[in-house]
Amino acid sequence: MTERSTSAEGSVVGPQPVDRAGVDHHVLVDAAEDDWAWRRRIRANPTSAKAYRVAVFLLGLIVVTGGLLLIPFPGPGWLIVIAGLAIWATEFEKAQRALEFVRKNLRIWEEWIRRQNLLVKTLVGVAGLAFVAAVLWATFHFSGIPAFFPDVLEHWMRTTARV
Repeated sequence: MTERSTSAEGSVVGPQPVDRAGVDHHVLVDAAEDDWAWRRRIRANPTSAKAYRVAVFLLGLIVVTGGLLLIPFPGPGWLIVIAGLAIWATEFEKAQRALEFVRKNLRIWEEWIRRQNLLVKTLVGVAGLAFVAAVLWATFHFSGIPAFFPDVLEHWMRTTARV
């Protein structure tokens, strides 16, 4: 089922795939809905619009892949993945839905943690620290202790932590 839609100026844009519930299932954000003039100009030309979509996809892919590689290590791995998803969400509706899902569940998790007593919050924090410590131990065990670590720390890691 298709339906013709009109632009803000009232001109007919063309057939738009719409299901029975009236939901538009396009995979990209409509140009008429874009608030940024520079992006509207890019999208006005089909060739530049396609090149822009490819560039956004590749940039998002690089950021998401980098974030996924960093997840096991201490630091902002998941934050980088979410940033890549946000880059994709500027152009692709499926990424917008995924980003909304992530935001909603992070809010739920945050509200759940806030409602918990100090013991549960402490246990969650300790579990997080234990995970980070295990990842660091495995990293140093299999790849070696970096040479820039002070001798005292290296000695402690070899003897006490048995890296």
